[in-house]
Amino acid sequence: MRDTNMDPYNVLFLCTGNSARSIMAEAILNRAGMGKFRAFSAGSQPKGQIHPYAIDLLKKLHYDVKGLRSKSWKEFSDPDAPKLDFVFTVCDNAAKELCPVWPGQPMTAHWGVPDPAEATGTEAEVRFAFADTLRMQKQLDAIGKAKDATEKPASAA
Repeated sequence: MRDTNMDPYNVLFLCTGNSARSIMAEAILNRAGMGKFRAFSAGSQPKGQIHPYAIDLLKKLHYDVKGLRSKSWKEFSDPDAPKLDFVFTVCDNAAKELCPVWPGQPMTAHWGVPDPAEATGTEAEVRFAFADTLRMQKQLDAIGKAKDATEKPASAA
């Protein structure tokens, strides 16, 4: 049984490329979770690098970007991987794919967020797409600030 006073909940955010949405969700929840949540991200077909606008935006907003990297979801299906409590797909493509079997039988859900890496237009328009994605994902702050993991966040009431 989990000691909720000591062990953080492990949360994995998945998308196809693991270069923007899932990376931003990982950074947001790691900060907002205040030790109650430990977030990770991965992709079914990782790009191998984080989109430069995603890293730039996270740095400008003082998110910890150390350790962030684009990686395969296979890392989290290995027997020595962290036991996952929650797995969220944040893109429609990853939600449709056959996911690996996750150790620990985590709760899973889909939360579709537009891919800012697919945005076109001027540099300002593309950067706005990244900022808008981050704005949508800031709902994770409410989860991280809940008194305990079983409390319903105020914004979801």
